[in-house]
Amino acid sequence: MKKTSIKIITSAILLLALECSGYSQGFVNLDFESAKIIPIVGDPNYPYAVEITNGVPGWAVFGTTNGSMLYNLGSIGTTFAILLATNGAISGHYSFQLEGMLSFYPATISQTGLVPVGSQTLLFEAQSFAGSTSLIVSLGGQVLSVSAIGTGPDYTLYGADISTFAGQVEQLNFSAPSTGQNIWTIDNIQFSSSPVPEPGALSLLAMAGALLGLRSCRRHF
Repeated sequence: MKKTSIKIITSAILLLALECSGYSQGFVNLDFESAKIIPIVGDPNYPYAVEITNGVPGWAVFGTTNGSMLYNLGSIGTTFAILLATNGAISGHYSFQLEGMLSFYPATISQTGLVPVGSQTLLFEAQSFAGSTSLIVSLGGQVLSVSAIGTGPDYTLYGADISTFAGQVEQLNFSAPSTGQNIWTIDNIQFSSSPVPEPGALSLLAMAGALLGLRSCRRHF
């Protein structure tokens, strides 16, 4: 049997295995809008505690206890993961907050999925509390080099090159190390087929769009 045939058969078997295991699906709930708020009766934090599977479907959360997580309630000096609703969300109805406080472990949210074919950039919106240190983002076990590439009303847009992972099933992690008061809120995670823009490039594009709009308006007067 030729080597090329063996490779084709091996690839087919691998893809079939991935499909059967459920890991061939793409990432889900990247904007955290799939939340189901069902308070856990009897939990010490009731009504501000929800099951992780309800609060952030598709994600695994580390830095919590008993499979539950907080909803709209900050922790008191300990590492925790919190689902924020409208008033604290970056956009939409929900955002996710990682609190890496004084403990031996970081607050981490994780999901395994198929990185879309052709992906070049991972984008996400985030805001941090004053004094926060670092947010570690990794894909496939490799820490990504994340850069601030734009700003919004109350967030910073970050981007990282993930082109080498395109078309592969990988684990995506967002982690706030426990370095004191290290608090990060994240939202609107996206995979883009465009390269990571240079810092300020988005602002320049927005300015160019505004100028074009101004010229268009002047033509009507």
